[in-house]
Amino acid sequence: MTNARKSTTSEETSQGFTAEERAAMKERAKEVKATARRGNKAAKAAEDEAAVVAKIAEMQESDRVMAERIHALVKENASELAPKLWYGMPAYARDGKVVCFFQSAEKFKARYATLGFSDQARLDDGSMWPAAYALTRLTASDEARIAELVKRAVH
Repeated sequence: MTNARKSTTSEETSQGFTAEERAAMKERAKEVKATARRGNKAAKAAEDEAAVVAKIAEMQESDRVMAERIHALVKENASELAPKLWYGMPAYARDGKVVCFFQSAEKFKARYATLGFSDQARLDDGSMWPAAYALTRLTASDEARIAELVKRAVH
């Protein structure tokens, strides 16, 4: 073997996609194919919600507890957002475009879960504002803040 082809190293991995990133892209491809095959809107919405609930149920306990609570908070405070999977993560969309999502710590082997907002979220505040929040657990005040954020994100 010549020097032109290296064996897999951490250097090579850092220049390409990680296994977790490749898995997320494969999940997204499956999501797009499944959406294209579906018929009526009500059936699609029910299937999307069931897929999100199933994905949350697969999570490790600490992430699952937070994801379940966030799912409930979004439904209570921004009912116009539709649950859907996005890169294998629970997400909430308006007119098919993701507004916010929950990324479990396990998904990318991170030390904390993330509640993220896309550019579709109406959270603009001056020239700089947070678009993602690290979560290790949820307190009552965290839940109140998340409720406020998802309300603002859609109005």
